[in-house]
Amino acid sequence: MSESVLGRAVFGPLGGIIEIGAVAARGTWSLADVSVGEFVSERQDDVTRLLETIRDVGDFTQPVMALFDELGYTRDHPVAAPSLLMWSAGYEEVSARLEEPAAVRRMSRVGADLQLARLLQALVDAAIARGPEVARGAGSIAEALRIATGLVAGALDGDADTATRAVYRMWRVAFLAGLLLPDSPARPEARPRFREYGHALEHLLGA
Repeated sequence: MSESVLGRAVFGPLGGIIEIGAVAARGTWSLADVSVGEFVSERQDDVTRLLETIRDVGDFTQPVMALFDELGYTRDHPVAAPSLLMWSAGYEEVSARLEEPAAVRRMSRVGADLQLARLLQALVDAAIARGPEVARGAGSIAEALRIATGLVAGALDGDADTATRAVYRMWRVAFLAGLLLPDSPARPEARPRFREYGHALEHLLGA
């Protein structure tokens, strides 16, 4: 995959994480109360550090990193129910009740789980394709995952460490397991690297 494709694969779930984080941070599960701009402003240090870590993981050039700004996820904008429906992979039925707090909460919680796991997979893909050796790459990925998990903490159970380990275990089952089999879509030469990242992340996260 090209550098820009790898970058977009990371930035997609990251956009979902920011929008869900903004919803969960309010605590009311009312979309009318959500301010993405305020959420990002209050967590600017974390967002900046996360983007710097992502750049390191994929050795991304500045033009590719600029794609994230162009997507507009960090600019102030409303979070609509259809966005949460997309991030949660259609967890709720499309109806007039989609904006009710109970539905917003369910979509936010499922969406947080799903987008964090997708982010982790995209980071591992980028690291294998372009990044540093496994020890350094896994450390950066673990750091990125901890920051991203913190951004959606209001939609997750347990403390930050517990939630981060849970994301790793979801990724290990939903993504990694299917990549290690002989008939997996992963290139044969990439399978050992996926396994190495799985082992390294398990150690670093205490999962």
